[in-house]
This record gives sequence, structure tokens and C-alpha cells, in this order.
Amino acid sequence: KPIPVQFGDLLRNFSHGDLGDSIVLKVPVARLIAERLPVTLFLTAFAAILAVIFAVPLAVLAALRRDSAIDSTIRTGFQIGLSMPVFYIGIVLLTFFAAKLHWFPVGGFGTTLGQDLYHLFLPALTLALSLSAVLMRNLRNSIIEVLTADYVDFARAKGLRSRLVLFRHVLRNALIPTVALFGLNIGTLLGGAVITETVFAIPGVGRLLIDSIYGRDYPVIQGLTLALALLVSLIFLATDMAQAALDPRIGRR
Repeated sequence: KPIPVQFGDLLRNFSHGDLGDSIVLKVPVARLIAERLPVTLFLTAFAAILAVIFAVPLAVLAALRRDSAIDSTIRTGFQIGLSMPVFYIGIVLLTFFAAKLHWFPVGGFGTTLGQDLYHLFLPALTLALSLSAVLMRNLRNSIIEVLTADYVDFARAKGLRSRLVLFRHVLRNALIPTVALFGLNIGTLLGGAVITETVFAIPGVGRLLIDSIYGRDYPVIQGLTLALALLVSLIFLATDMAQAALDPRIGRR
């Protein structure tokens, strides 16, 4: 058929939820995505949680100890993690903690929640190191900027406790640009998941995408591209909602 007709058929099938059949695996693309997508979502969410756990406390500590040895050590450590590519970090962690120390499995996916967390810890840590470096640096600068704001000085002048000033006035306002940056980097996190799933042999959509590219399985590539695009759009929407919750002025614009 002519190319415009083929494209029209493709859009019509998409509107009915029909993504076609895999050329290589001979199964519906929608079923493949439904089977593999939860694994990638779990890995991405796990990595995002680890990144927040690493970034937020260390950013607060670095900002409160600005230009000290602690601040320099934290920034230097995160900068080293940020400068290394994701696949290299994954190979280093896999070689040391899995192949040499045997603390974690070299790949795969579990059947229970505990096994899932155990199998995906190293892949999630691989993704979290680069994201946490970006979040920590941005949050540290935001906290330092907010600490010099007039409303923070006013809160201290009222006699509020330092911890209350930090969490209610400083951290809440400093998190607004960091939340936006976090949402923007989710797409990068999903892109890193493609490489990480290949390194750690995880049966997610990232590894499926790589296999489909090598096998020239075009229906699967098209379906995965559409699914990931929709997923990133939903994450951007959730990011805007989180920003509006932190700063009501954003929701009124």
C-alpha cells in the first residue's frame, strides 16, 4: 500500500489499542508491553526512590556546611558518579558486588517483592547514582539561596526552632525547582534503564527494545516508543501537580 495509506491504517489501529504483532516473536505487541512494562516501572521507581534518599539528606548537609570539608567531599563524590556513564557504573557494580563478592545476583528478576528488591538493587543503584548527583547539586544551591531570603530571617526572628524553619520554610521552597528537575530527568532515567536492563539481563521493555532493534522488529519498536512517550507525558503531569502542591501560586497560573 502507499505510505500515506499505511500510516492511516497504523493510526486507526492505534486508536483501537491494536499495536500489531511482533515479526520475530509472533505475538501481539500490546501483550509484550503489558508483560515487560511493570518490570521497567518497578526498576525506575526503585531507582528514583534511592536517588531521593541519597540526594535530599546530603544536599541539606552540604548546604548547612557550605564550603566546609564535608561540603567538598559530598560534591566531589557525586561529581565522580555523574562523570561516569551509566553502563560503566553498572559493569563496575556487577563485577565487584555480584561476580566477586557474590552479595547480589548477576541479573534476572524475582517472583516476590523481596526477591524483586534484591535482584534489582544493583541496577537501581546504577541509575540512582547519576540522578542523585543532579538532584543533590540543584537542591544544595536552592537551599543556600532560600537560607538568605527575608521570610527565613523573619521566621527566625519570631523565635521558631531551627528544625521547624528548615523543614517548613527552607526545604519546602527549595524543593520546588528540584521537583521540576526530577520530572525532567525521568526521561533520562528511562533511557538509562534501556542500557541497565541489557547489562543486568532484566526482562523489561528496555531490553525488549534493544532486542527488537537488532531484530528489526518494527511493530515492537513503534509500540514501545508510543508507550514510553505516553509514560513520560504522564510523569510530567505528575510533576506539575507536585509543584502545585508545594507552591499554590503555580496552580493558580
